[in-house]
Amino acid sequence: MQDDVKARNSQLIRALYEDWLSHGRFEELQDAIADDYVGPNGERGAAGFATTMNGLRSAFPDIRFQVEDLIAEPDKVAVRWRWQAIHAGEFRGLEASHRRVENTGIAIYHLRHGKIVRSWLETDRLGALQQIGALPAGVGASPARSN
Repeated sequence: MQDDVKARNSQLIRALYEDWLSHGRFEELQDAIADDYVGPNGERGAAGFATTMNGLRSAFPDIRFQVEDLIAEPDKVAVRWRWQAIHAGEFRGLEASHRRVENTGIAIYHLRHGKIVRSWLETDRLGALQQIGALPAGVGASPARSN
């Protein structure tokens, strides 16, 4: 039984990235996101999740997610993903650079009764900002060590 739940939850998270987010099909989020969902920035419900993703898709309209790893427990799914897109719209107050961006991240989703109720996200925001030219490439680099 637990293997069936893990498989269903994994399929839901894969569809979230590869089908819905990559193609902007947010109307289907109601089926995947619980009414009491809370996101990493405090967003609430499917509408809050969609608002966050609409902002990302507005800045990167051709965004395409690729799921690289999924690890599932009966009530949680961890996903490691990569996306690529052109920075064609405003992103966090920064004008479009029209540069190609590749970003990676890891998210953990807590599911209950086949719906996402909570999520946590770690993404390479520094790398994305460097790729669009908002920050110099050396920012955040480890200092050289001498032996």
